Amino acid sequence: MKKVLLISLALTSSFVLGFAFNNLITRKSTESINERKVTGIGGIFFKCKDPRKVKEWYQIHLGLNTNQYGAVFEWKQALDSTKKGFTQWSPFSEKTKYFDKEFMINYRVENMDALVEELRKNGVTIADSIVTDELGKFVHIIDIEGNKVELWEPNDVACENYGKQHNMPTTK
Repeated sequence: MKKVLLISLALTSSFVLGFAFNNLITRKSTESINERKVTGIGGIFFKCKDPRKVKEWYQIHLGLNTNQYGAVFEWKQALDSTKKGFTQWSPFSEKTKYFDKEFMINYRVENMDALVEELRKNGVTIADSIVTDELGKFVHIIDIEGNKVELWEPNDVACENYGKQHNMPTTK
C-alpha cells in the first residue's frame, strides 16, 4: 500500500512539475515569438528626377492626396482598430544624400531603444544615433546587402495632429 502511494505521489509530482516546466518554457518561447519588432511599413522613399512632377502625376492619375513631402496613407491598426496608423510615400530628388540607393524603406517598430540594443548585440550596423522628435523615434541601420533601412517608432497621434495643423489630408 505504501509502495503504491509513493509511486502515485511520484507520478503526480512528476506530472505537475512537468506541466509547470512545459508551461514556463512555452510561455517564454511564445513571448519571444510574439515580441514584435517590425510592425509594418512606415514609409517608402525613392529617388526621381523631378519630385514635384512625380507627386502631381500620382495625384492626378492615382488619386493620392499629395503634399510637400509626398503622400500619407491612413489605415487602422490591426491590434487595435480604434487607433490610426500612417505610412509615408515620398519621392526624393535623385541627388539626395538621405539614402544611397534608388529607394529606402522605413519600417514601423516598437520599443526602439531595446530593438537597437538587440541589433547592436547581434552585429547589425547601426548607421547613426536614435533621433527623437514629435513624430517619434528614428534610426538607420544597414542590412546584409548594404541597404540603408530606416526604423521608426511612431507617435501616430502626433502624426495625425501634424497633418491636420498643416492641412495635409491623408490618402485613405
